[in-house]
Amino acid sequence: MRTTLTLDDDVSTLLNKEIRRSGEPRKQAVNRLLRSGLAQTATPTKPKRFVVRPIDTGLTAAQWAEWDGMKIEEILEQAESNATG
Repeated sequence: MRTTLTLDDDVSTLLNKEIRRSGEPRKQAVNRLLRSGLAQTATPTKPKRFVVRPIDTGLTAAQWAEWDGMKIEEILEQAESNATG
């Protein structure tokens, strides 16, 4: 099938680099790259599952209760002052 495409400048530059790299004729390079791109969009990859792993902070329930509702800046200030004595 014959068709006319208008390529953005950046796409044209990348296509020309690929043609020089591969040594393929423009038609073959365009078809190969379109097939590759279309195959990737046809079978979307499932995102990797994100897992939250808790860490032991060493804080007691009373310490956590004291921090409940505080802003992160306040928590960090208090933690730093506790660490420095």
